[in-house]
Amino acid sequence: MNTSDSRRPYVRPMAGWWRRNPFFVEYMIHEATALFVAAYALVLLVGVMRLAQGEAAWNGWLEALRSPASVAFHAALLAAISYHCWTWFRIMPRTMPPLFVGGKRVAPALITACGLAAAVVCSLAVLILVWGATR
Repeated sequence: MNTSDSRRPYVRPMAGWWRRNPFFVEYMIHEATALFVAAYALVLLVGVMRLAQGEAAWNGWLEALRSPASVAFHAALLAAISYHCWTWFRIMPRTMPPLFVGGKRVAPALITACGLAAAVVCSLAVLILVWGATR
């Protein structure tokens, strides 16, 4: 009796699997924009470290933020993070369990709209708070 198996096991091809479906393409772009979120977190972390080092270090960090390169970097971060926010709320109705209110299922577009509205309101509240604190 021959115990060796001459059949080769099936190996599902994994290269480029996400490029075959537009949903997964959007999802992967969404995940890539998370790197911009991490980059901005690092910028803020450096600011906290400079604040802990004293007034001169803090003022140097603030001055660095006013440079044209920093402004362009922050504009790119804003665009990427806005896209990340938009796609996150668009994906949310597909990834969360069905939501029922009053016995009726809440429409995915309404869930997306409520999430975006909450993000805009929170962003404006923070902007007003920071604007008021710096005046």
